[in-house]
Amino acid sequence: MTNDSKQAQAENAEVITEEMVIDQEGTDESGLMDELTQANFRIEELEQQLATAESTVVEQKDSVVRAAAEVENIRRRSAVEVEKARKFALEKFVNELLPVIDNMERALAAGDADNEATKAIHEGVELTLKTLTSAVAKFGVVQIDPTGEAFNPEQHQAIGMQPSTEFAANTVMMVMQKGFMLNERLLRPAMVMVSQG
Repeated sequence: MTNDSKQAQAENAEVITEEMVIDQEGTDESGLMDELTQANFRIEELEQQLATAESTVVEQKDSVVRAAAEVENIRRRSAVEVEKARKFALEKFVNELLPVIDNMERALAAGDADNEATKAIHEGVELTLKTLTSAVAKFGVVQIDPTGEAFNPEQHQAIGMQPSTEFAANTVMMVMQKGFMLNERLLRPAMVMVSQG
């Protein structure tokens, strides 16, 4: 073999090697492109899953906050209802006692404290009335006796109006039946006669 043929053979081998390298690089580049495309697709897919998960977390946080607020509202309402029930549990019972108190007051007004025959009965009724009044007062029952006060339609029920020189206009001049309140709630308004002035 001559130098020329050896040189030609070496050049052919180089060309073939370069073509193989170019083919391999082309194959490597297209494979790399496929892998990059798949990786980009996977990244987009993961980003969508992350966004979905984040929105779910935000929704869950919102629902947890709402649930906590609802529980707190229920707790507050329950406490208020329990307090009202405690304060006004006696309302029906006290309403049943009011006629007893009224009848004792009528008995005292009708009786004669100076009469020796009925003096002991009068004193007994008076003592019983004081005991009953102080017993119900311990549970928040307050008597409304507005004689001489200005007429208050929230606590008084006017039976009628009469002219009077002794009382100013719209003043309670006489109480027919005392009213009662239980823990600031009106049980029964006072029945009153109001002055026209």
